[in-house]
Amino acid sequence: MATTEPLAQGTGRDVEDVTEDFAEDCAGIAAGEAAGSVPPYRGRPERHPRQRPVPLVLDPDAVELRAPVFGAADVSPLDADLTTGHHGEPLGERITVGGRVLDGRGRPVRGQLVELWQANAAGRYVHRMDRHAAPLDANFTGAGRCLTDDDGRYRFTTIRPGAYPDVTRHNAWRPSHLHFSLFGTAFTQRLVTQMYFPGDPLLPYDSIWTSVRDATARRRLVAAYDPGLNEPGLSLGYRWDVVLDGPAATWAEEGR
Repeated sequence: MATTEPLAQGTGRDVEDVTEDFAEDCAGIAAGEAAGSVPPYRGRPERHPRQRPVPLVLDPDAVELRAPVFGAADVSPLDADLTTGHHGEPLGERITVGGRVLDGRGRPVRGQLVELWQANAAGRYVHRMDRHAAPLDANFTGAGRCLTDDDGRYRFTTIRPGAYPDVTRHNAWRPSHLHFSLFGTAFTQRLVTQMYFPGDPLLPYDSIWTSVRDATARRRLVAAYDPGLNEPGLSLGYRWDVVLDGPAATWAEEGR
């Protein structure tokens, strides 16, 4: 699976419906591969809009003025450390991931809510739809968030996620990756993307990474090892910047 977000909850649909849609997705990917092309990644059908957009004729920006926004009062500094909050230490290689959130002109984006979610070191999500036969970690739930500082910087402490089988393809595995969500000044501006690790041999075989047709955009999804982010004796550091718009914009999953 590609995400830990709720699937059938609140949609009025049962697990069988979800499974049926998922099978249709698998068939679509298989058809694309058979035709020699990989279709753009659009995420799970449950996250696609089911109703037509409501036109805002008089004031198109009104929805953003009324949408909820997270701020400093909603986010604790402890939320950025995914290795705490449990009774013991999580298993796996501890890492620090940091970078900057920038706009299309290279300016820092301050106060940006950055969310991260991921599989554990064994490659399994804390999610009822994850059927991977790998163990859960009682000391790791795999979700965190933070706000960018005045220089647009964010920073997480977490565990390097493991690879897991890509059930949409025969004998394929998804490379280690982190899911990121960034909100602008309203929910309508949400950007969802994925960060990969340098030197991962599974990258050229990943159906999502290879669905990004522009090679430069694909490379921008891969973090750089950064000794400056290492925590001595504790974690390895990876740097990954996110650009919200413009020609160097970070690839975003469609349909969000």
